[in-house]
Amino acid sequence: MCLYGYAIDVTSTSFLPLFEAALYFGVERLLSICKSWISVLVSSNDPASPKLDLSDLIQMWSFGLEHAGDFLPDLCTAYLAKNFMLVKSDEYFGSVPYELLISCIKHPHLTVHSEMHLADALLFWLDAERRMSGFSESRQDNTINLMEQVRFSLLPLWFIAERSKSHGFSKFADQSMELVIKLIKIPSTYLVDSLTDGPPADLRLRLTKYTEILDLSGCRQLNEACVLLAVLPNSYFSSLRWRKSLKSFLKNPEDDERNREHLSYGTLPILSFESLKEIDMSKCQRLNYKFVIKCFSKSFPSLRKLRAAYLLNIKVFTVLELLQNFRQLTEVDLTVDIAPIIPVQASLFYSGRGHCSLSNITRLTLEGRSDICDMGLQSISRLCDSLCYLNIKGCALLSDACIAYVIQRCKYLCSLIVCYTSFSENSILALCASISMTNEHMDSNSLAPKLQMLHMSKCEGISETSLFNLISQTQKMKSLCLRDTKVSDSVLCEFPGSSLEALDISNTTISRMALVRVISRNPNLKSLKARGCKNLLQLQGDGRTDYSSPLFSAHEVFKSLSKGSGLEELEIGWGFSYFSLESLRPAVSFLRAISVGLGASLGEDALKLLSSACPLLESIVLYFQEISDSALASIPTSLKHLQELALSYCFGDISIQSFKFSMPSLRKLRLERVTRWMTSDDLFVLTQSCPNVTELSLVGCLHLNSDCQPIISGGWPGMIYLHLEECGSITDNGVTSLYGCIALEDLLLRHNGSGIQKSFLLDATLKFPMLRLVSLDMCDAKEGGFDAPEWQEEEGSHFLSIVKISRCKSERCALGRVLAPVHRETLVMLWNGENYTKTLIKQRL
Repeated sequence: MCLYGYAIDVTSTSFLPLFEAALYFGVERLLSICKSWISVLVSSNDPASPKLDLSDLIQMWSFGLEHAGDFLPDLCTAYLAKNFMLVKSDEYFGSVPYELLISCIKHPHLTVHSEMHLADALLFWLDAERRMSGFSESRQDNTINLMEQVRFSLLPLWFIAERSKSHGFSKFADQSMELVIKLIKIPSTYLVDSLTDGPPADLRLRLTKYTEILDLSGCRQLNEACVLLAVLPNSYFSSLRWRKSLKSFLKNPEDDERNREHLSYGTLPILSFESLKEIDMSKCQRLNYKFVIKCFSKSFPSLRKLRAAYLLNIKVFTVLELLQNFRQLTEVDLTVDIAPIIPVQASLFYSGRGHCSLSNITRLTLEGRSDICDMGLQSISRLCDSLCYLNIKGCALLSDACIAYVIQRCKYLCSLIVCYTSFSENSILALCASISMTNEHMDSNSLAPKLQMLHMSKCEGISETSLFNLISQTQKMKSLCLRDTKVSDSVLCEFPGSSLEALDISNTTISRMALVRVISRNPNLKSLKARGCKNLLQLQGDGRTDYSSPLFSAHEVFKSLSKGSGLEELEIGWGFSYFSLESLRPAVSFLRAISVGLGASLGEDALKLLSSACPLLESIVLYFQEISDSALASIPTSLKHLQELALSYCFGDISIQSFKFSMPSLRKLRLERVTRWMTSDDLFVLTQSCPNVTELSLVGCLHLNSDCQPIISGGWPGMIYLHLEECGSITDNGVTSLYGCIALEDLLLRHNGSGIQKSFLLDATLKFPMLRLVSLDMCDAKEGGFDAPEWQEEEGSHFLSIVKISRCKSERCALGRVLAPVHRETLVMLWNGENYTKTLIKQRL
């Protein structure tokens, strides 16, 4: 066909047969077509361009080595390097020849989202090779050669700790940990001083002209020097004065703007990466964000998405600078931990400039930002006329009037998350176009009919009439959360939509009649959360219970659900039973998460049915349910994708036998008031059965002692969340052995033994560099109290933001015996990145 001028369609599958035939018969035109096709494919940056199957690529590379010189192997290597993130999850990745893989890793166009993704892929490949080839000296050399290509100083701390026992990484773990800890403590200028001549490869983030996503999350060791080293060309480091030039820029962070701009744009030849569209720098606390914005705005002009979660040093003025400097930015996520109490006063005010051009932001997440007040959010909203999605969950300082103002300014708003805020009457009136808060002409078009997402959990002070007016207009709603509100049957029954995919009515008075009505109109419902809804046992919300057939009273709900397209998430309680699950079988084959709470009665048969009926389950949470060894044994044997298992306040006869089955995918494990019998040996069994747990909560394990600390830190070194309460005498001798869990972010220790040192909070900020949340109890203080940590805004300062210390009082019964301690009060210490507050409240948090 080629000889007679026909068009030839070259594909991933046809390339090698065509190329081999053209080479054999000497058809130069076909050879040229094949070479041109693969050359264009390798160099193309178009996401719509054809993709090579990895199995075909491996065959091309092997053929090229034998018959085609360097041309074909080089192109195969370049393609693999450029598309590494795509092929690393391919089923054939473990079959990539070592020579091809090592060439790819060393290729200048190797493109990965982060160093962690590269290390993870190499460990997967090494594991696959070990299974296929067994142990050999050459394989050991391959392991060392591959892992030496990883830039260990750029790995997140939790990844190093978690993989410290992995084959192929264990011998590098200590070195990696030492490098990261050292970097956390070194200021930017000292880091530059410590560098040797030549490009500092080990500290440079991998950026190529093909990079679209840069993931720096969890890398607290990164500072301005690390960022600058990544965006400077190799030629810059050929100068003998490069260190002096770099230091002159870094040593005076408070230089005036014009001087810094002159240095950055005049002295430093910063590269531009046009393809990069998304950055995640969450938990990178040491970065100076005034500098980062200036640097990123030149290096990444096409940036669309920015995630910078859990960073208290980002303020409202930083957000405004972001909007001004990144003209193409559409999504920003600045989530922080939600404060357990409302701060006394605003800690930040902002006066806007006389004129600011509008941004293209469509999605803005400010969850937990207790430092943002009315003036700050109003200033942001003035720049965000295109805003479609707004998350201000937990922004406790914002008033209802401010939220209403923002709603009216943002005409395209269709997704609104306002849980735990003052969202109330004014905001609802603004959504329904019944009030003007902006002193502008009021648009007669209501936003309510355009809403696709509304989450308003725990929003109080809303009248039934206002809620009725709002819900009755939301015909396009896809995700509705009314958890912990005073929504009634009469309100929910007026919901006009038929596109609902997620509904949360937990802890409300909604009855089964109203719920069935909504479910029957919304066949695409994927997520239903209705835990704590006692009225699901009732015909109506007026308190009249249908005692004649309690199973049937809830059966209609689940019968309606079974007619839909299939649930993926279910949280349920009152009225749920084995019969309910049986009736749901057609709808739960794709279920990924289930939470069953008080008022439900699953029983052993239902748990066994759950394992067979829902093979894709990733999360199981059970409260107040009857469990047994035989029922729990069906979970690990049937549910291979399970990542979360929580058993809280359950009853029944279970033993360590329930946890002797391997669950390598499990990441979250909560055993609360269900394993009173657990000993140190039992805990060790857990570490072997569930080796990859990163979140652990144990409550009421009365036989545990201080020997358990090294078991936890040795068995789960990558732990990021650890809650231990009323667990025997674990902390009788202090907490020194827990310091092995170096990546901890959330730690709760209460009623585990009075051996915790007074200086624990100060020590913890040094031993746990990523620690953000700590909860303690005075009962466990060895010296009667704890020294408060010092908070200050400076490079290298600790990450801790919320500390809760509870105090108990002992009570005696009529016979004079001492009863269990009663919680009396909680001291809450908050740091929002600028101000420190201390509050004593008369309840336990």
